[in-house]
Amino acid sequence: MTLQPQKIVLLVLAVAAIVLFFVFDLGRFLTLASLQANHQALVEFHDAHRLLTVAAFMAIYIVQTALSLPGAAILSLAAGALFGTIAGTVYAVIAATVGATLAFVVTRYLLRDLVLGRFGGRLEGINRELEDRGFNYLLFLRLVPVFPFFLINLAAGLTRLPLQTFVLATIVGIIPGGFVYVNAGASLATVDSPAAIASPRVLVSFALLGLFALVPVFYTRWKGRAKGGNQ
Repeated sequence: MTLQPQKIVLLVLAVAAIVLFFVFDLGRFLTLASLQANHQALVEFHDAHRLLTVAAFMAIYIVQTALSLPGAAILSLAAGALFGTIAGTVYAVIAATVGATLAFVVTRYLLRDLVLGRFGGRLEGINRELEDRGFNYLLFLRLVPVFPFFLINLAAGLTRLPLQTFVLATIVGIIPGGFVYVNAGASLATVDSPAAIASPRVLVSFALLGLFALVPVFYTRWKGRAKGGNQ
């Protein structure tokens, strides 16, 4: 199975955008040092152009997430530094969800048929699980931050996970982590590094939330085995 011309064009455009990001070293603007150095100027611009700042921030966040580029943590910190904890969390979560959904849809549109054509039989069991209990699985992956955000977007696009399930689990699952980073950004001067924000205690809390999301899955499997054993 080969890619259709329109899919090839879309793939080339996406790759070109990613290449340009690294060629022009645009990542230098998505660093903690750059954010802290330009914080006052960004605040002044926001005070003068509130709607434009929100729109520009969300557009940048959506593109960054859709193309799986680095910088999500810095953008979440920027949301807190510019908009405050509550509004910043709303903007960051919505933008990240839109970007993730675009990555999911594009991956499904470009690559899913190729992957299923080659590995369809092996993936059938996984696809059935995702169709039946995909929300719980994806919610677990979103809540536990050890799983790379962009890889989840791409991997989910290769399955039969329903789009509405992906969107709902994503927007619910990223709220806790998003809130933590945005809240830290509201006190930007005290942040030494993005990595320091996710303390072991915070990570353990997220892991427990993730395991809680899987309780219905474990219960369903236990009930099915118990029913089968009684027959």
